[in-house]
Amino acid sequence: MSLNITRKIIKAHLVSGEMTAKSPISIKMDQTLTQDATGTMAYLQFEALGIPRVRTELSVSYVDHNTLQQDYKNPDDHIFLQTIAAKYGIVFSRPGNGICHQVHLERFGKPGKTLLGSDSHTPTGGGIGMLAIGAGGLDVAMAMAGEAFRLKMPMVVKVNLTGKLQPWVSAKDVILEVLRRETVKGGVGSVYEYAGPGVATLTVPERATITNMGAELGATSSVFPSDAETRKFLKAQGREKDWVELVADPNASYDRVIDLDLSQVVPLAACPHMPDIVKPVSELENIMVDQVMIGSCTNSSYTDLTRAARIMKGKTVHPRLSLGIAPGSRQVLRMAADEGALADLVASGARLLENACGPCIGMGFAPKTNAVALRTSNRNFEKRSGTDSAQVYLVSPEVAAVAAIDGKFTDPRKWGAYPEVKMPEKFTVDDSMFIFPPKNGADVEIVRGPNIAALPIKEEMGNQIQAKAVIKVGDNITTDHIMPAGKYLPLRSNVPEYAKHVFEGVDKDFYKRAVEMKQSIIIGGDNYGQGSSREHAALCPMYLGVKAVICKSFARIHLANLVNFGLLPATFKNPEDYNKIEVGDELKINVTSLDGDLVVENLTKGVKIPVQHTLSDEDKVILKAGGSLSYSKKMAAA
Repeated sequence: MSLNITRKIIKAHLVSGEMTAKSPISIKMDQTLTQDATGTMAYLQFEALGIPRVRTELSVSYVDHNTLQQDYKNPDDHIFLQTIAAKYGIVFSRPGNGICHQVHLERFGKPGKTLLGSDSHTPTGGGIGMLAIGAGGLDVAMAMAGEAFRLKMPMVVKVNLTGKLQPWVSAKDVILEVLRRETVKGGVGSVYEYAGPGVATLTVPERATITNMGAELGATSSVFPSDAETRKFLKAQGREKDWVELVADPNASYDRVIDLDLSQVVPLAACPHMPDIVKPVSELENIMVDQVMIGSCTNSSYTDLTRAARIMKGKTVHPRLSLGIAPGSRQVLRMAADEGALADLVASGARLLENACGPCIGMGFAPKTNAVALRTSNRNFEKRSGTDSAQVYLVSPEVAAVAAIDGKFTDPRKWGAYPEVKMPEKFTVDDSMFIFPPKNGADVEIVRGPNIAALPIKEEMGNQIQAKAVIKVGDNITTDHIMPAGKYLPLRSNVPEYAKHVFEGVDKDFYKRAVEMKQSIIIGGDNYGQGSSREHAALCPMYLGVKAVICKSFARIHLANLVNFGLLPATFKNPEDYNKIEVGDELKINVTSLDGDLVVENLTKGVKIPVQHTLSDEDKVILKAGGSLSYSKKMAAA
């Protein structure tokens, strides 16, 4: 049977289940990664499993989110992460080494391998031919413990690339075009596999930009072939031995095909406040810009920054705006410094930010009130930048650099000669900012500061859920809406404190109401929980007594996180029944058996509402036990 790349990798790692679309499967994970905003909780969960050493081929702990050390909380988390990595056999990437996705692509990614990361943009690894999937921290903890990762067998969408990008058009425009067509929920349950003659025209960093933002489609992952271009990249990184060829078989079948002629793509921008509100830059010309940021895990590679530097060379940042540069890794920063690109950027008036996520997650470099901000990052959700009233547009480094000079949106194709940047034959390799673990970490003492709180564990589900509807929200509610990031990120290891901010930007009285109700149910619309993989969007509501979430549809990672923490995820069988529940209504669900559909009794209104779920048999057992951690501890005890 002819197989596509996705099915080849899954087949090689399949532990259980049938490779039939939407069927429950579990696959072995070769590698894991965490970052510090999600990693602290993931390692507390791993520690609770009582396993002396990670059981993966490679696990890496990156510090790249909470690097803005305003007080003791972030440094406390970092030393906790460093010591726990030494104890359990995990590679530790120190603050300043770079953003997890960029660094992992450079130093550890291997074609044909599986990677599970506690960050939704883990699919960046697909640019090098990995099946890389974002998940909640508890799923990553279980993978480090040697457990297979559970998911539904994804459908595979072939994106057939032809032609070649025109000057001033970049990989960012390619994924924005796909988002324009597919929307932020169009990829749920799918892997996007890029194929066709156009693939050979794209470098690995360009491919990684596309797979990174595939997360905004709601996709399980995105993947490119491992070909001559992949080999060239790995050779330049001093890792040619890690290369293997990985391409789809001739006549491989797909569930759906999208044809995309690269030569027809134009400079694009995602408009506020969603990555799929995409317009040509030519339609946005002359909109005044107040801030520009080039960086984040999406567009912070050597070629991205070097091209921006060549555009900025000999010019000055427009007086109406501020330009920030955030290199993706120390490797990128060193090469930009050695080759003069950094000097050109600084000479132009650019501000050098840390090699970290920073502005993308609202950690510094916030825009001014009512600002128009152009960013090369991957999300422009409302308030995510740190400024509630900011209008954030997502653009390519080329569009960003031109706007930084002009002070407004400008179609870059008007600028004349396109600055060509070739991939280096050899990257600067310096792994000194990795701390590799000792062979035996049994004697390592884990350092815990006061910001490391106890891990909350949920009780068993019982046979009935009876509680009031605590909040009712609309469509496309993101995990940023549920658990705001930015200044609250240092609280990730302290659930009792972080839980005080659940839904803060949506309903400032949510926390007080949830505490008063003691037990409650959340009501939502379509695509509930899209965006970041942050498991706290399930963990903190669970801590506040939320027992179930009933909505029209779920985003993949959040659905899994709800199961992991013992919250019943159900969808309306008839979407119009969403209108039959209001905040404060008393609801009752009989969950004696989770086999088949369920009924929600609205005791306040006297109506019965049919709901359904997509739980696998294993999901049902885990839910009944109170979540994955409770279930695993019981199994270990047994």
